Amino acid sequence: MSSPALARPRPVHRAADLLAAYLPGSFYYSSGRGSLLADGVHSTVGAGHGSRARAAAEALDAAVVAGIADPVVAGAIGFRPDSESSLVVPAVVRRAAAPNAAAATLPASGGAIWSITARPEPDGYAEGVRRALALIDDGELSKVVLARCLELVADSPVSVPSLLARLVRADPAAHAFAVDVSAPGDSAPRTLVGASPELLVARRGTEVTANPLAGSLPRVADDAENQRRIAALLVSAKDRAEHAHVSAQVAEVLGRFCVDLDAPAEPAVIGTPTMWHLSTRITGRLADPADPGSSSLGLAEALHPTPAVCGVPVSRARAVISELEPEDRGYYSGLVGWTGPDGDGEWVVTIRSAEVCDRTVRLFAGAGIVAGSDPAAELAETSAKFRTLLRALGLEGAA
Repeated sequence: MSSPALARPRPVHRAADLLAAYLPGSFYYSSGRGSLLADGVHSTVGAGHGSRARAAAEALDAAVVAGIADPVVAGAIGFRPDSESSLVVPAVVRRAAAPNAAAATLPASGGAIWSITARPEPDGYAEGVRRALALIDDGELSKVVLARCLELVADSPVSVPSLLARLVRADPAAHAFAVDVSAPGDSAPRTLVGASPELLVARRGTEVTANPLAGSLPRVADDAENQRRIAALLVSAKDRAEHAHVSAQVAEVLGRFCVDLDAPAEPAVIGTPTMWHLSTRITGRLADPADPGSSSLGLAEALHPTPAVCGVPVSRARAVISELEPEDRGYYSGLVGWTGPDGDGEWVVTIRSAEVCDRTVRLFAGAGIVAGSDPAAELAETSAKFRTLLRALGLEGAA
């Protein structure tokens, strides 16, 4: 891995300008730590004999030698171990501060006529939850996350820049992203776009942060009811058990790389415009920051998939997901972000996201199934999670 002495340029652009400059094919990423827009492809990054982090480190070293200014590896990796990835070293990187509520001009979202197909239908999803609960009762697993898909087809091509701008404007604190994930056979460019609330891992110097989320309730318009839901989440035995699976696994994995790990015993509640989530912010200091496995991408690979998107135990949960979900997740519940030559970077769980290709938008939402889960409540949770993308498309009532 290259020397951390490489100076990273300070942001010289405005967040609003980077967002306005985004076009499909570019890589866009923003969070509370800043904004990044990358264009062109200097090189692509493969699987690296099972370690994308080591392949990324080699590609970054080569980019430094080639004179690429502020090189990063950026892109997305799918959910399954054999999933596709879209990691590249861009030719040009621009940075800005974090976006704010005024960082994007809000484009109009209405006007399109849509057809919507649910896979599975709601009754089929509820039946999948019941089958998962039977496996949990039999002791085959403790938790599994089941997702469902909505496929939306418009009567005209979907504007990804407008969709991204609406997501950023709706929640500037979210981890917003747009990544080219085009594949052979696509009729048009394919873009993964979203606004994830869940930080998988971030690294800055020797400091590491993760923020797993699990245990959720929909957010509503009534403030008093929201306060009741926050209080209910904090005392819910079912939701706290679901969250404990996730936070314990994240702390255990980061503990292999870190000293001075701080993993709070009690979760807090964080909110998005559509949901409330139990949240644990875990921090640590790296024992060996020079190891490519301790780069932000290396840590993300070690953590993925967390029980927040897969289950416990991981191998059995993955098998159950394949058995019970009729649609391949693709990039949903994978990871998206960037890493630099010094190992710093940020990766988030690919949720509250969609793949957009011409007139088609394909989105997923999932819920964690544990003992005590109710099929109707889990279905309602997925409907609430769809609202982030559906609102941005002007289709909030479609879930």
